[in-house]
Amino acid sequence: MKTIGLIGGMSWESTTLYYQIINREVARRLGGLSSARMNLVSLDFQDIAQRQRAGDWDGMAGILCDAARRLSDTGAECLLIGTNTMHQLAPQVQAATDVPLIHIADVTADAILAQGLDTVGLMGTRFTMERAFYVERLAQRGIRCVLPDEVQRQEIHRIIFEELCRGELHEISRQWFTDCITDLRSRGAQGVVLGCTELPLIIRPEDSPIPTFDTTALHALAAVEFSLAN
Repeated sequence: MKTIGLIGGMSWESTTLYYQIINREVARRLGGLSSARMNLVSLDFQDIAQRQRAGDWDGMAGILCDAARRLSDTGAECLLIGTNTMHQLAPQVQAATDVPLIHIADVTADAILAQGLDTVGLMGTRFTMERAFYVERLAQRGIRCVLPDEVQRQEIHRIIFEELCRGELHEISRQWFTDCITDLRSRGAQGVVLGCTELPLIIRPEDSPIPTFDTTALHALAAVEFSLAN
């Protein structure tokens, strides 16, 4: 079993999901009391969120690169950045270490293509929806993204930071997401990418009229696949 390195804490609510999914899948595959070999660097999300608002991407790159090197030094054999938004800095993080980085958008693209789809809605933070890094990564695989409109993007971003990252799950927000996904479907989306690692906390498959792509689970399971591969 290879050791997984996880850069987490962004937020710790979704990092908990990573830990659960990875360990439950290792136990399912290996049986008994098996659990994953995993090293974690958990960052202070308050600092990261403030830097995001200020546009201090260079500062955040330094923090993530330092975390990646620390994980490498402690024996990690693959790296996960446990957040979609911070994959904007994936090239810098990968350049900081020889340990392979498993990119969340790549494993999501694999899942989309496996279902024979080529057009998906993308929901996440404003950074993920509005910056080019995620949409272009999927486009390189032949996948087109349908984005929520401006008002919807504002509300998705608000719910993520003001509710989900604080562990607050409100039924009114769940229904709002269902309505938003229905709108994305009407604009051509064949499925929807839950492109924030907190979104699976509130959006269940049965809440969506089209297939959902849980980036948290897909990312975590890809790490298990790497860890257990011969």
